[in-house]
Amino acid sequence: MVKQEQKSDSIFSVRDVEKSYGQGDARVKVLNGISTQFEAGKICVILGPSGSGKSTLLNLIAGLERVDGGRILIENEEVSSFDAKRLGRYRRDKLGFVFQFYNLISNLTVKENIEVCEYLSKNPLPIDDLLHTLGLWDHRNKFPNQLSGGQQQRCAIGRALVKNPALLLCDEPTGALDYTTSKEILELIESINQKYHNTIIIVTHNEAIKNMAHKILKLHDGRVLSDTVNEWVTPAKELEW
Repeated sequence: MVKQEQKSDSIFSVRDVEKSYGQGDARVKVLNGISTQFEAGKICVILGPSGSGKSTLLNLIAGLERVDGGRILIENEEVSSFDAKRLGRYRRDKLGFVFQFYNLISNLTVKENIEVCEYLSKNPLPIDDLLHTLGLWDHRNKFPNQLSGGQQQRCAIGRALVKNPALLLCDEPTGALDYTTSKEILELIESINQKYHNTIIIVTHNEAIKNMAHKILKLHDGRVLSDTVNEWVTPAKELEW
């Protein structure tokens, strides 16, 4: 385990956020007054069982859904007040998104799948360097159906990362992978954080993953159960579950 240094620079804050779905008697409150903040250059794990609201919170941070109440701020800008055009710019310039399922374009190679998002960025990462970091250099000219699940997820991470986003959002990034491949992907996310200094938010129901994070936000039934700094960070390769 490695003891992390304490800093206070915040890139992102969530203040009293509420979100509901449905109408009338069928209306269900999914998030109820969520407040937290995310420190620049750190890894945060949002942990909770199914239905706790963790993916909804990630979607609100990503601007994929609108809050019903409260505020979401990044670098002192209120994301929750952006109109559709400005939200598009925010997602293009500030965010990378990694899903549980890879959503790669089947008729494009690994390199071409990553290049799709490279063209959207004003300051992309060097793609050849990124392919080496991802362990995909030797697979760069393969198509998705020629890759393992772990290689496809590496490509999906590369597609999100090539834009050099301030925030890398990962929604159950190991949910469709076996144990060994999951560990490899978590080690990759850790190395990306160390090399490129992106702020990374990982949504998961896997308790073990929290140990590699600098911050742990636990949700239960739409509320914050705990919000803690992990003083002793466990390297991803040492995680067990």
